[in-house]
Amino acid sequence: MLAWAPTLPKPSPRALQLAALGKKLGTRPPRLENPCVTPADGSCERTALAPFFESLNALATGTASAPTVIAAFGNSLIAGDRIVDILREELGATFGDAGRGVLLADRLASYGPRVRSGLAQGGWEPRTLGEMKLAELPFGISGVYHQAASKARSRFALEGEAQATLWWFDAPGSGPLYVHVDGQPLTTTLPLGTGEAHSQRFKLPAGARSLELVAEGGGAVVQGLVLQHSRPGIVLDTLGVPSADANLFLRAREDLFRAQLAERAPRLLLFILGGNEAKRLEWRRSELDEVETGLRTLVRRSRAAVPDAACLVVGPIDAVRGGTGPQRLVQRPFLDEVITLERKIALDEGCAFFDMFSAMGGSGAISRFAQAGLVHDDLVHPRGKGLDLLGQLLTDALLRAWVDAGPAPERPPEPPAEPPSEHSTESLP
Repeated sequence: MLAWAPTLPKPSPRALQLAALGKKLGTRPPRLENPCVTPADGSCERTALAPFFESLNALATGTASAPTVIAAFGNSLIAGDRIVDILREELGATFGDAGRGVLLADRLASYGPRVRSGLAQGGWEPRTLGEMKLAELPFGISGVYHQAASKARSRFALEGEAQATLWWFDAPGSGPLYVHVDGQPLTTTLPLGTGEAHSQRFKLPAGARSLELVAEGGGAVVQGLVLQHSRPGIVLDTLGVPSADANLFLRAREDLFRAQLAERAPRLLLFILGGNEAKRLEWRRSELDEVETGLRTLVRRSRAAVPDAACLVVGPIDAVRGGTGPQRLVQRPFLDEVITLERKIALDEGCAFFDMFSAMGGSGAISRFAQAGLVHDDLVHPRGKGLDLLGQLLTDALLRAWVDAGPAPERPPEPPAEPPSEHSTESLP
């Protein structure tokens, strides 16, 4: 009897369309670097992505007992849940869908998609770690919090999720948050003004159709709502913040960042950064050693919270100077330096690396995307099928690396985590 080995899934119709589009735009076969982190007798016992690939193997063979979570940190490229949405959907179609993961109380601004937030009414003031002025209250892993004005509420349509977690901050003077399911009260926060963060977990009734967060008074602070199935499958947490770079993610309060990330227990840490670093280097608002220190610290802080997770650093996309002058389509200075630096940090820290710049076609790629109508007028942010194509390149590279790695060595199954008691509340550090 032949041993099981991973094989590439049949391409979806969308993947085939994007492959044809990529051929027209000059993309290259996407490959990522998956370095050996545990050499043995002239071979490799364990690669950087082994923990994640072991989870995929378990999902593929039906031996998994819990969801496989991906935590994706990034900038405006993913803040609207683009690029990573393709990764989530393609992996979910192959390995199963286990829920939406971390969601926000409202959008990050008065415009944009609501795919990763509730349908909000009333006044929620968003604050992000990407703002010029540092916010008064602490951030967790989402890099975002929403503070309620009077009678703020957010409604989330449920999709059969069995469990939820509310991340809230006990700010001085804040009022309670009420959780309603299908219009009926389920649980309530009990703020005391202690300045502590809380993780409040609760089970959702079978067949429930909607969950609503209600803040009757002002001041209540929501850092995120986690909606997830208990079944095996893929969950991808989109942790993208406009204007973010690695150093801005370090604005999150370290103990809170580590506690929330450990609670999510991702099997893959995904860092999609670099574009803002290159801009700030060009504008002389940063130095290369600051960029290196920031990304290296973020990677180390994340890995310290979840030491058993795999790690993948994704380099920035092609970028040009922009504007209206003759230099508008000239490659942005420092882009090559940032890509080289990110690759070095990834391999130094035992992470895999994906060169998105090369995969999308190298220098001149963003101009070809623009000529095809796949970039906004700012010549910085791809749109529509352009974002989908970047997501497919990342997905294809990850799946190819999974197949190339082959089946992981058999290990004794880990005991399933003890499910939390209903309506339990934990204070985060």
